[in-house]
Amino acid sequence: MALLHLSITADEPERVAGALATLLGGRAQPFPPFPDSWIAFAAADDGTAIEVYPTTHTLKPGDAMVECVVGGADAGPTFAHAAIGSPLTEDEIFALARTHGWRALKCNRGPFECIEVWLENRLLIEVLDGDMQREYRAGMTAANWAAMFALE
Repeated sequence: MALLHLSITADEPERVAGALATLLGGRAQPFPPFPDSWIAFAAADDGTAIEVYPTTHTLKPGDAMVECVVGGADAGPTFAHAAIGSPLTEDEIFALARTHGWRALKCNRGPFECIEVWLENRLLIEVLDGDMQREYRAGMTAANWAAMFALE
């Protein structure tokens, strides 16, 4: 099982989708099902993607399927976040964040390290370069988690 796609909001969806596409080694494209929305595809082009909607859009249950409501309240900071693997180096990840004026900080999460990239200085994306991804896969197992927190 794998996470196939993630949906987030941004004040500037095209800009954020472009940066995410760069981090994923892929490309960004418009997302026509919803107005002013974009999607960032990963390099593997296997369906792995991050959809980026304006902060003023919300989803609600519809009669036949989900519906988009345009003109809602702007979203502020949120607890929701994602970790993504990137083909970029650590230096390239920091450079991308600087280009956009976003906060970026290398952090140790215990079983792995990551670079916190704060999209629009509002939404956290934990970005892992190649070495960090190997460390993550080795350390983030159910057994290691249980041992780390004495859950068993």
